[in-house]
Amino acid sequence: MNGSPRKKQRTDVQESIVTVILGAQWGDEGKGKVVDLLATTADVVCRCQGGNNAGHTIVVDGIEYDFHLLPSGIIQPNVKSVIGKAHLVFDFHQAVDGLQEQEKNQKGQGLGTTKKGIGPTYSSKATRNGIRVGDLLGDFEKFREKFKTLVATYERMFPNLQVNIEDELVRYEKYAIKIKPLVYDTVSFLDKAIREGKKILVEGANAAMLDIDFGTYPYVTSSNCTVGGVCTGLGISPIRISTIVGVVKAYTTRVGDGPFPTELSNEIGDLMQERGGEIGVTTKRKRRCGWLDVFLLQYTNMINGYTAFCVTKLDILDTLKEVKIAVGYNLNGKRIHYMPSTASDLAKVECEYITLPGWEASTENVREFSDLPKNAQSYINKIEELVGVPIKWIGVDFDLFMITYSLLRCKRNCKIAVIIVRKRKLLYLVGRKQFTYVA
Repeated sequence: MNGSPRKKQRTDVQESIVTVILGAQWGDEGKGKVVDLLATTADVVCRCQGGNNAGHTIVVDGIEYDFHLLPSGIIQPNVKSVIGKAHLVFDFHQAVDGLQEQEKNQKGQGLGTTKKGIGPTYSSKATRNGIRVGDLLGDFEKFREKFKTLVATYERMFPNLQVNIEDELVRYEKYAIKIKPLVYDTVSFLDKAIREGKKILVEGANAAMLDIDFGTYPYVTSSNCTVGGVCTGLGISPIRISTIVGVVKAYTTRVGDGPFPTELSNEIGDLMQERGGEIGVTTKRKRRCGWLDVFLLQYTNMINGYTAFCVTKLDILDTLKEVKIAVGYNLNGKRIHYMPSTASDLAKVECEYITLPGWEASTENVREFSDLPKNAQSYINKIEELVGVPIKWIGVDFDLFMITYSLLRCKRNCKIAVIIVRKRKLLYLVGRKQFTYVA
């Protein structure tokens, strides 16, 4: 070819492993516990989207920690914690959130929002009058003017909104001084970490079916909580993501309003709620419960491209005589092969189920996958078969939060690890075939 020869590409750059943890259902699958586990070997843990409307609970040394905004990996002393590109949520955003939800409830159109101000903040972002961390740390007089303009916009929309602007500005000026040492260009920081071969762990908030674009709109959150949100929130190229772990509860739960095809409004749903301790970390509301929905998992897998599943809370099903799995949807009497695009259509869906025999035995003392009741093994195998995603981890026992610190000791050839936690002590990690415990 004419011209100068192409420069030889560098081959001495060690690309890191970027692992993403995502909720595969409607949230509350146990992502925070998995993140805390994997963070023990990570160098950087990131939150990429959302705000303090999410809730992740972990327990370390008998102490419970509830995380809403910060990456739960922050509990690890040697891990750098990163929050991606951030707009500021002000008190009036939260007030507006409540006023909007009140108006919708009066019309019978409530969404069950957490009232944390996340929706109004994303609205400010989209209309390009939002205020970012960089604005707070720059010329404070310019910040003052932006803040006054934003408040005036919302006061015109909501005449009853009351904001003491001067008091608020005094508070924010103090915040600016306090957080300035913590602010960094995270795009270049993460790029450097990746090139140096650091292990990057990304903690998704909310879940796939709450995604603003691909979830059950309008009963969704205000951000992209599918894998695309990792790229837009952190500035990480998709080709750098090597592992995408979908966290799946062994049944299905949902907080708030919105369609829920497999919901059980009976004693089985009540049993799942009670045995699973299904109360929202952020909202404190009881979670709605239902059978596992594999049709839904197939849909979220199309979007996220999971490389592995972690199935949690298998033991909650221990007492059931039979368990059902939704494998298809019928709409208006016809089998459909797509996820309905409107909430009204999804609410009319009738599920096709397969029924498997329950195991009616405790899984607390399991030591190997082969020691799980045969019917429990069949349940796990069926999920893997139907979705086509390998299940690498299973959570057994309510104290799943104590799975920390040892999972990665399992050798790479383990097909599946069963996480058993009882009496606040990690007992064993086992493989589906032959397990070798590595001290």
